[in-house]
Amino acid sequence: MKKSWWKILAVVLMVYTIVAGLLFEVPRLAILNETIRVLYFHVPMWFGMLILLTVSVVYSIKYLNTPSQKIDNYAIEFANAGILFGVLGILSGALWANFTWGSPWSSDPKQNAAAIALLIYFAYLVLRNALQDEQQRAKIGAIYNIFAFSALIPLLFILPRLTDSLHPGNGGNPGFNAYDLDSKLRLVFYPAVLGWTLLGVWLTSLRIRIREINQKIDEKTEEQYIPTSESAAEHSV
Repeated sequence: MKKSWWKILAVVLMVYTIVAGLLFEVPRLAILNETIRVLYFHVPMWFGMLILLTVSVVYSIKYLNTPSQKIDNYAIEFANAGILFGVLGILSGALWANFTWGSPWSSDPKQNAAAIALLIYFAYLVLRNALQDEQQRAKIGAIYNIFAFSALIPLLFILPRLTDSLHPGNGGNPGFNAYDLDSKLRLVFYPAVLGWTLLGVWLTSLRIRIREINQKIDEKTEEQYIPTSESAAEHSV
């Protein structure tokens, strides 16, 4: 029970986010209207993505200093969860944009930058799957993961601010705080950020356990097919 408290908290926060996000009263803002409810899902997913990918790159740096299969497992699975949240964030953002901007994809600089960032991370997954040697895959994957994260930050937070953008807080547009991110929205928004992040960590922990189990199974399978020195001597006689 002591070790599972954060999982219980994640469930409570997610249930609260879904129920409150769909049913609680929201400010009546021009153009946004009821679509502002997507704020509880779209933006917290991106927050969760950034946190998960940050943890992933930390483990990649740690792997380069002290190579370990366990550390590599953490790096790849946190990246997988972050990429999943990124995809969900783009899809929920496209749904929101369809009702507020008139099109799910309007080539907004931040939309394009987010898509490019995800493509870079997709290439990270493809690169890892293309390498057969475990140590080579982990080392090259760690280096590429650092590069991908280094590209993510300017793509999401710097480049969109240098040009016109429909996103709040970018291209000269005021952020949500300047609009009306009042106490009603904050009561759901902040718990949603924590809930989505904890959910991502939970998914990652499950994936790590599955990966470690599969690795142990593979090791035992290999041991069965590798003859011992005694058995090899008997066969030679």
